[in-house]
Amino acid sequence: MEKYIEVNRDLWNKKTEVHVTSEFYDVASFRAGKSTLKPAELEALGDVSGKSLLHLQCHFGLDSLSWARLGAKVTGVDLADKAIEAAKELNSELGLDAEFICSDIYDLKNVLGKKFDIVFTSYGTIGWLPDLNKWADVVSHFLKPGGTFFIAEFHPVRWMYDDDCVKMEYSYFNIEPIIEEVGHSYADKDRAINQLSYGWNHPLSDVFTALLKQNMHITEFKEYPYSYYKCFNNTVQNELGYYEIKGTEGKMPLMYSVKAIKN
Repeated sequence: MEKYIEVNRDLWNKKTEVHVTSEFYDVASFRAGKSTLKPAELEALGDVSGKSLLHLQCHFGLDSLSWARLGAKVTGVDLADKAIEAAKELNSELGLDAEFICSDIYDLKNVLGKKFDIVFTSYGTIGWLPDLNKWADVVSHFLKPGGTFFIAEFHPVRWMYDDDCVKMEYSYFNIEPIIEEVGHSYADKDRAINQLSYGWNHPLSDVFTALLKQNMHITEFKEYPYSYYKCFNNTVQNELGYYEIKGTEGKMPLMYSVKAIKN
């Protein structure tokens, strides 16, 4: 097993312990029926009732279970075993029928034998993967012909800057891993984690090229000057209730989404 997998699994296991009780994730409201899905994915995927949906890098399953509540037949996959344990517990507690698998994405072909109508991934996923060509191969492998892939992700322009989005510190291009010490989670900055992490910034050209190489037909690409989540420093809330970097309102992309169909 490559070192980055072990390191990032440890990181996300530690994050899971923080996240399941955090105000950011608000599991109590989710238990009471609140959906965690956002307008980008809801508008792009529409009615999912009766459709099979593979959720890659699902964390501890809130989005997966939100899709299940909408009638999708969901399989969620994540690297972190503690996240998958938490997802399974919530699934059982809420009487839903989602399936959860602990696996590295690149190894998923050896673990899962199904094909899906939809493959979905969102908000802080591909930055933990070094090779988007291998990632897109996994996406294509699990899609049925005519199936839909959808990704909503934080924009690579945002990851060029420091935590306060003031100074440009990182390359837009994936030239080497970004190895950092993570002191805390975005979900709770008062609880220490102190764990090494490996990440990669993927330019949009790498995302598109990887999908196109798999004979995917891209039908939609959108960019957003805001984040649905208050996960960055130095933000202000806009009229929609979403978050923009102070001083760059309406000018800096913070998210993007891509919808594609398997030919």
